[in-house]
Amino acid sequence: MVISSLADGLVRGVESIGDTVSETFFEPVIRLGVTGLARSGKTVFITSLVANLLDRGRMTALAAQQEGRITAAYLQPQPDDTVPRFDYESHLSALTGAKPYWPESTRSVSELRLSLKVRPAGLLSGLQGPRKIHLDIVDYPGEWLLDLALLEKSYADWSNETWLRIERRPEASEYVAAACASDSAAVHDEPTALNLARSFTDYLNAARDLGFYDCTPGRFLLPGDLAGSPVLTFAPLPISGVLRRGSLGREMERRYEAYKSQVVKPFFRDHFARIDRQVVLVDALGAIHKGPQAVEDMRRAMVDTLSAFRPGRNAWLSKLLLGKRVERILFAATKADHLHHLQHPRLTAIIEALTRDARDKANFAGAETAALSLAALRATTEEMRSHNGVELPCIRGTLLDSGKQAAFYPGELPLDSSHLLGLARDGAKNWLGAEYEFMNFAPSCLSLRPGDGPPHIRLDRAMQFLIGDRL
Repeated sequence: MVISSLADGLVRGVESIGDTVSETFFEPVIRLGVTGLARSGKTVFITSLVANLLDRGRMTALAAQQEGRITAAYLQPQPDDTVPRFDYESHLSALTGAKPYWPESTRSVSELRLSLKVRPAGLLSGLQGPRKIHLDIVDYPGEWLLDLALLEKSYADWSNETWLRIERRPEASEYVAAACASDSAAVHDEPTALNLARSFTDYLNAARDLGFYDCTPGRFLLPGDLAGSPVLTFAPLPISGVLRRGSLGREMERRYEAYKSQVVKPFFRDHFARIDRQVVLVDALGAIHKGPQAVEDMRRAMVDTLSAFRPGRNAWLSKLLLGKRVERILFAATKADHLHHLQHPRLTAIIEALTRDARDKANFAGAETAALSLAALRATTEEMRSHNGVELPCIRGTLLDSGKQAAFYPGELPLDSSHLLGLARDGAKNWLGAEYEFMNFAPSCLSLRPGDGPPHIRLDRAMQFLIGDRL
């Protein structure tokens, strides 16, 4: 097993060196990872991003576009033949059709290659023709990203950590009761293992719906073709002492280790370890609406998320010898169009505070990080409405449930983001009288001028940070 692992690593190292040399001297490739936890808007982000890079009229904050150096952009087949193509055309049709609707969310890894022709900048710009730069966009569920932290944990560590978190959560009561009724030292019984795994999966789905983010293993939520397999048929049990061979606990441990080696490691090796730019989408408004516990849980998830990255600079020699590192990481609070623009600075301050620990670690390792608020597709308009003699900054859009137009005042985010985070860290049950309400809006009907992509908020600024230096 050790020899096979070393040989596999050597072969992949040689392939990586070949790819790096090709990218350095011929056609540069920027591999951009896009992830985020449930309902953060990954599919919409990628669809709008590609549409706005193909028709760049709204990308004024992207310096290469502002300077007129991007001469062409086109889609072509991605280089990974075994990875599904991101279904850009279908998703764009859903968002821009006569009756627009939100496309299905990310459920597996997909990829898309967008190639740009860019004229060089600087003193030599007149002596060189346009060069081709490939942007490979990799879409993957955030639930899978959190699984990477499991690689550093034994079954006993993961079980005990999970047990401490869930034993007092009401939504986990059925699983806790079933686990307590089972004896980890008893002889393994497959029906018992199946029932425990199903009950634990039910808990994970309920926890995600309530706004919790510590929902590992992520493939329990998005099993795909692994549904029902032994590699997804385990659950955390209270562990004390050594697990004897043939026991329920020992079999759970074996399947947990198989999950890491056969599911998590291949994902890291084949997809994640090759990414050099990363955007993490965060539904901060949704977490605020769900309460302080959801906000604190999100903050911890951001720290766990960063632990999966290999942040640092991608110098040419280090790429040859050590493989790629994530050079730039953007944490983006999505759905900024659910607030009037007067509150956008407050939302940005909240996402900066939420990700402070994660960004400090990445900066220390040599990566560049940033945080901002954005809307990949703007679904609302803004207006001021008078209420009891006070002008309120409202948003107007089509309600997702009823299809009716409505003007809405979501409440006022605190000027000092520490107010929210302090209550969340202290374990508060509510926001102490403050109300933050956020509606679900349907995408609005669009009428786009030639050369313009879909309307957005700060998508161009996000791309300037992520890839502007390579253009």
